[in-house]
Amino acid sequence: MATSYEELMTVSQPSHVRLLPWKGPEGKTAHLITDGTPTPLSLLADKIERQQIETAAVIVELARPMVGEEAKLTADELRWIAGRLIESLTDVLNIAESRAQRLPAYEEPGE
Repeated sequence: MATSYEELMTVSQPSHVRLLPWKGPEGKTAHLITDGTPTPLSLLADKIERQQIETAAVIVELARPMVGEEAKLTADELRWIAGRLIESLTDVLNIAESRAQRLPAYEEPGE
């Protein structure tokens, strides 16, 4: 049974915009617009965000001894670990921004 666009829009009004944990075409940010119910794409985004956070935690633990006073790393090795830390921090900041956008605003006193 075919459903018209108008019928779809009356049943499911887009109301939630989510920043996705990957880039869209041309390297621009990608967003998902839904009615707030879980979708396969939103569940995939949740899974990728969890993996990015876990990866960041692993990289931080690996980097700790590499930047300690006893460490004797070359400049190339330090650049490599700094690059991985920057990649992970960028992912985690994107996740934080995405989640902050989905938090409801505080109600003003007296509303």
